[in-house]
Amino acid sequence: MSDAFDPSDPAAWRSRGRTPEHAAAIAAAWQTFPDLPADAPLSDRMARGRERIAAMRSVNDAIAAESATRREVSNFAFTEDQVRRGRGNDRDIAILRGRESYALSWDLANRYADGWYAAHVGWPHRYPDGIPSVTPLADRHAAYDQGFSDGGGDRTDLFDAARRSLVADMRRDNLPRDPQIILAGRPAPSSYPKPSDHHRPARWSRRLLILGADVIAAEPAWDFLAITLARPGAEAATIVVLTADGFVSPDAIGGQTTDAIMIDHQAAAAQLSALLQNREYDDVLIALQGHDLDLIDTVAHILPLARTLERTRNSRLQQRTHLRTWLDRGFTGTTVAAQGHIRWGKAITALYGSLGEFTARHVGPAPGKGHLVRVETKNGLATGFATTDGTPLDPEIVVTSKAKLRGEIAATLRAFGGATRLMAAADRRAA
Repeated sequence: MSDAFDPSDPAAWRSRGRTPEHAAAIAAAWQTFPDLPADAPLSDRMARGRERIAAMRSVNDAIAAESATRREVSNFAFTEDQVRRGRGNDRDIAILRGRESYALSWDLANRYADGWYAAHVGWPHRYPDGIPSVTPLADRHAAYDQGFSDGGGDRTDLFDAARRSLVADMRRDNLPRDPQIILAGRPAPSSYPKPSDHHRPARWSRRLLILGADVIAAEPAWDFLAITLARPGAEAATIVVLTADGFVSPDAIGGQTTDAIMIDHQAAAAQLSALLQNREYDDVLIALQGHDLDLIDTVAHILPLARTLERTRNSRLQQRTHLRTWLDRGFTGTTVAAQGHIRWGKAITALYGSLGEFTARHVGPAPGKGHLVRVETKNGLATGFATTDGTPLDPEIVVTSKAKLRGEIAATLRAFGGATRLMAAADRRAA
């Protein structure tokens, strides 16, 4: 024994969480049967240890029984709380019923609930003997049988399981019903998907773009407003900019455009409503992020319900890519462009895109300078196609820069997709 811990002192055991009664009994056993000196025979020291263990057996049994009682009280209290809050199921209710009706312990109440639930849901009678328990097996079987009988089971009926399974789905448990999803009349802009080329092109006059002032930069490559207005026909679109003073048209942008938004929701809704003027739109793009996106979510009821609702997201580079994808779907109405998703690929170092029956492929340097792109079908070079006004389409185009390859290939594929061989044949006959 060390000076730091004296097992014959009740205070030492009380400091380790034992009750005063248990601490006194354990200390008394150590006082009655202390350790023998280290030079005592081994058999005597082992006999002394067995005597001390025998003297403390009643104390250890009392400690185990008290711990089991506390555990049962805690388990029953937790189950009662779950049922009271509406979070318990039918099995939890059966556990409490077994305790209240038959004064069962926690283990036996669980076996009662197992039997009751098996009968309740139409399962066959089967003892769960694999669950560890110190309770005698006969008592556990009796509790299970009682629960099975109380749940409506009848082991003497040959068709008992079939009968119970038929009516099981008519019962309801104690769990609350699943919440019903109520779809909002207008989706929030934050839930809009990112732009894609799957959707049908729309006239510029029926397109709406809402930009944040933070994406209108001095550098042209990152100025979303300049990128938009550079597209032919984009001036016919409705463009709204969210500045520190609220929603304004591009012509009304002041010098300071990147300050924090100071306007309240009601004023913002009034400004946006005045700018939209109840016009009808087919294509809407929201290019707002962060707090700006939160603001427009609060005034989503002002936004029109259009055929296509999208928004930019993620990094500034991806936002610019999303904007360009959206801009590619705009047209003035004087040209015909095919819709649909362009499938892109790369064979070794050659970029290619496919739309319908057409495949536009970068084949290498063009004679002179630039890059040569060929449009092909499964029969070879796509010759004999013309636009709606009879202008023949050249299946070989020259792109001045590799940076423009993707855009030129996309425009060429949509031009060929909007033309047919019949148009070219009619043009030749007319000539």
